[in-house]
Amino acid sequence: MRVTLGQLKAFEAVARLGSFSRAAEELHVTQPAVSKKVRLLQEEVGLPLLEHIGKRFYLTEAGSELLATCGDWLDTWSRFEQTIADLKGLKQGRLRIAVVTTSKYFMPRVLGPFCERYPGIDIAMEVANRDRLLERLARNADDLYVMGVPPEGWEIESEPLMANPLVVLAPAAHPWAGRRRIPFTDLATAVFVMREQGSGTRITIEREFSERRVPLRVKLELGSNEAVKQAVAGGLGLAILSRSCLSLDTGAPELVELDVEGFPILRSWYVVRPKGKQLSVVARAFLEFLHEHVRLLAKC
Repeated sequence: MRVTLGQLKAFEAVARLGSFSRAAEELHVTQPAVSKKVRLLQEEVGLPLLEHIGKRFYLTEAGSELLATCGDWLDTWSRFEQTIADLKGLKQGRLRIAVVTTSKYFMPRVLGPFCERYPGIDIAMEVANRDRLLERLARNADDLYVMGVPPEGWEIESEPLMANPLVVLAPAAHPWAGRRRIPFTDLATAVFVMREQGSGTRITIEREFSERRVPLRVKLELGSNEAVKQAVAGGLGLAILSRSCLSLDTGAPELVELDVEGFPILRSWYVVRPKGKQLSVVARAFLEFLHEHVRLLAKC
């Protein structure tokens, strides 16, 4: 059979994710490209690999056998790629990182200087919500992960990267703007615009309110920090977000940070990887660079 590595990668991603579109997103190609690779692979095998029933598809017996086999091939090839990257040192290589959406406010400022220092290294950065990030972590899809709340009970290694304080935001015209030392209990009278259930920020906030026995009244849930900030500016409620979200908003006077007792809530950004994962030369260099550059950012 004349089977290519690209065809195997496309088939494995489709079978694992259960979706051609999600496989295309993960592989950074178009959906028609994934469909073509799977079709050509099926023609080479000479038996159907996927069976379509309604809007869903299922693995055939041949597809299940191929999935088990190509999983081993791809793991072996991944180790070979890492070995070659190590032999080449930092002149060439590929870095795969996945970060939660809020970290997009500072990660590009780290990636830029890293690419300048190591121009031969290709970087793939996946920006996703916490649930999607944990899914990628569970299947070891990337070299490193950046998140605010590492999962408990997982076989992982995590190390703090930099401070990630949470602050209370309000519209500039809010009656509490300019007040000093607002009691935490006053938040029980406010309504909030929040990130979705399961986000690291939401987990921290709910835990804080529960520990203080203060009710949290959620008026609106949104899936992005930008949407939350726009909702607050529109007067739909208060919000609690990472101060990182405001670092680029120096020209946005419609939002103010409230002086509330107990805030900012101090927490950290973490770099996470599966426990025992052997980092490539490129990943180790980036981790060292990350710590070095974040210290410089913290001084600004």
